[in-house]
Amino acid sequence: MVYKRFSTGIIVRIILITICLFSGIWLFYVQELWLAPGILALVVAFLAGEMIYYVNSINHKLARFLDSIRFTDFSSSFTSDSKMGGSFREVNLAFNEVMEVFKQTRAEKEEQMLFLQVIIQHINSGIISFNAEGKIGIINNAAKHLLQIPQFRDIKDLGKLSPKLLMEVMEMKPGQRISFKVNNSLHLIIQSASLKMGGQSWSLLSLQNINAELQSNELEAWQNLTKVLRHEIMNSITPISSLVESLRTILDEDSYVQQEGFLIKREGFQDIQEGLDTIANRSKGLVNFVNAYRDYTNIPEPKKELIAVKALFENVIGLMKEELKSNQIDIQTEIIPGDLEVLCDPDQITMILINLVKNAGESIQNQADRTICLRALGQGDLGKIIQVEDHGPGIIPEALERIFVPFYTTKKTGSGIGLAISRQIMNLHKGSLQVTSVPGVKTVFTMSFK
Repeated sequence: MVYKRFSTGIIVRIILITICLFSGIWLFYVQELWLAPGILALVVAFLAGEMIYYVNSINHKLARFLDSIRFTDFSSSFTSDSKMGGSFREVNLAFNEVMEVFKQTRAEKEEQMLFLQVIIQHINSGIISFNAEGKIGIINNAAKHLLQIPQFRDIKDLGKLSPKLLMEVMEMKPGQRISFKVNNSLHLIIQSASLKMGGQSWSLLSLQNINAELQSNELEAWQNLTKVLRHEIMNSITPISSLVESLRTILDEDSYVQQEGFLIKREGFQDIQEGLDTIANRSKGLVNFVNAYRDYTNIPEPKKELIAVKALFENVIGLMKEELKSNQIDIQTEIIPGDLEVLCDPDQITMILINLVKNAGESIQNQADRTICLRALGQGDLGKIIQVEDHGPGIIPEALERIFVPFYTTKKTGSGIGLAISRQIMNLHKGSLQVTSVPGVKTVFTMSFK
C-alpha cells in the first residue's frame, strides 16, 4: 500500500513536470511569450526539488533506522512529516514497531545476562574466563575465594599462586580435566572449555576444591584399613595367645623334674607339638598378610611404552599355557582393529591380565562352557579397552561392590589383594578397572586406557 502511494506520488510529479516543460516550450516557440514560460520554468524547478525531497525523505528515515540498529540505539522514534502527507504513515508505524521489538529483545537479553551473572556469582564452583591475550573476562566469587589472588586481571596472575599451576592451565585443551594440589588446604579439580564470543576465542575454566572430600575419603580409607588390620591381626594373635597359655598349663601339669632335667608325658608332648605347629602356621599367615599389604602399598610407577595388544595377549596365553591346558580351558581373542596398540607398562598389565584370567578360570572350573574371551577395542577419542569375559556363575551384587577392597575375597583361599592391586595399577596408568556381572550369565572385567 505504501509502495503504491509512493509510486503514485512520483508518477504525478513526473507528469506535472512533463506538462509544464512541454507547455513552456510551446508558449515560447509557438506563441513567442516570455513571462509564462519563465513562470513554468520556476514551477518545474519547484516540482523537481519537491520530488527530490519526497524521494530522499524515505532514504533518510531508512538510514536513521539502520544507524539505530547498528549502534543499538533503540530510543529513536519515527513520526510522519506533515509535508509528506499520509503516504508514509505506514512506513513510520512499521519502523516504530520494529524499534520496539528490538528494544524489548535487548531488554530481555540484558535481563538474561544479569540472571546468568547472578547464577555464576552464586554457584559453589569457581568460574574463570580469559581470552587469547590472557585478559580475564569473568571471575566469580567462588574462584576469588579459592585462589585468593589480589588484582586478578590476567590469567598470568595465576603464577602468583603457583607457576606450575599456570603452566598446566595454559597447556590444557578444551574438555580436558586435571587435578592439582596447591597446598595442604587446596586441591583443585580444573576443567577447561572453549567458546567464541564477540569475535574472540575464550577459554572457560571451572575450579573445585576437593580437599575436604579427599580428607573425608582418606579418613574413611584409614578407618577401613584399621578394621582390616585389626581383624586380621586379632585373628592371628588371639589363638596364639590362647595357645601359649595352654602350652604353659601343659608344661606345669605334664612335666616332672628329674635329676638331669624335665620329664614330659607323651600326651603332653604331642599337645605341645601341635600347639607349636599351630602357632607357626598362624605366624606364617600373619607374615603373608603383612607382605601382601606391603605389595599393595609399594607398587612402582609404570614404565610406559607403546605395545601391540596382540603381543600382550600372546604373552599371557604363553605364560598360562600349561595351567589352562590342565584345566581344559579355552581362550578366545578378539582385537579390533588388529594392529591396536596401548601405551602401558607391559609387565604390570600382563600381571593384571594373568590375575583376571586366573580368576575367570577358577570361576568356570565346574562349568560346561570353559571359554574365556580376551577382547580389545579401539574407541577413537574415548580411548581403548581390554576386557576379560567368562560365562561362569558370576558375582552377586553385594560382593560386586567390595571385590576391589583390599583383603576382601570370596574364595576360600587367597589374600584378597589381587584385584585391589590391579585397580591401583590401572589408576597409575590414568585408566580404570571396572566389572559388570550377570549371575549365571557372564562376568566382564574392563580395563580402560586413555
